[in-house]
Amino acid sequence: MAIEPVSRRRFLGRGALVLAAAAFGKSVAKLAAGETPVLQFGLITDVHYADREHAGSRYYRESLGKMREAVGKFRAAQPAFVVQVGDLIDEAPTVAGEAGHAQIINAEFGKFAGDRYHVLGNHDVWTLTKAQYLEAVGQKEAHYSFDKAGFHFVVLDACYRRDGVAYGGKNNKWDDTDVPAAQREWLAEDLHHAGKPTIVFIHQRTDIAGAHSISSDAAVRQIFEQSGQVLAVFQGHHHVNDHKEIAGIHYVTLMATVDGTGEVNNAYALIDVFKDGTIAVNGFRKQKNYAVLH
Repeated sequence: MAIEPVSRRRFLGRGALVLAAAAFGKSVAKLAAGETPVLQFGLITDVHYADREHAGSRYYRESLGKMREAVGKFRAAQPAFVVQVGDLIDEAPTVAGEAGHAQIINAEFGKFAGDRYHVLGNHDVWTLTKAQYLEAVGQKEAHYSFDKAGFHFVVLDACYRRDGVAYGGKNNKWDDTDVPAAQREWLAEDLHHAGKPTIVFIHQRTDIAGAHSISSDAAVRQIFEQSGQVLAVFQGHHHVNDHKEIAGIHYVTLMATVDGTGEVNNAYALIDVFKDGTIAVNGFRKQKNYAVLH
């Protein structure tokens, strides 16, 4: 299989990623010097489920079936956990309607019986407050961290305006987004005390400037870099496949589930993590693959 190198440089023992020309699923592990991963987890983002007619490229009702397909793949693979990276739901006319959207799609997500984690997206807390959304999906906190198999994982919440006000109750614009100072301080402390190779999840982008990025992108990247712990950052929000390497950290932007009609336009991934910190992204449908290369 032809592989186009993205980067062969090693950084503090981190492995590089290369973009694969075609899907190849679990066989990606064979590229990692015959090793098997020590950890696998699932990812899905920008599901935007809503009981409403499609608008433009977004087919809101079809996201229920797309989630069902993704969860079927996750159940078969049995990863250690699954993360949905934000915008699980889309708009309804009422608070009760949006909470209903969250409960319906989260029930489908919940058919994966293992650990499940939510990242807040801007559409999740458009009409709903954060407390209302978190209650609807059964999660306690908006930003938090956890450990699995010797690795550390961080979930960030960028659903704040530049002035530090939390999203909720239609008080925001999608391109006014930030990780506020208090959460950045928490992040620095969390990474300092973790002492483990770390993977970060956040809905909005942190690797570019512009409408799809948080306002404090440079400050957050500096925290990642100074920690010496962060291997990769997985993001959504932009509805595109993208990969950037900045100061040895891999920023992978995932394709949206909601865009396009039919099962061929689904998008989700299984992520393999190897003992030395190299990472493989096994993409399905419209999600691109990123294979490990030493």
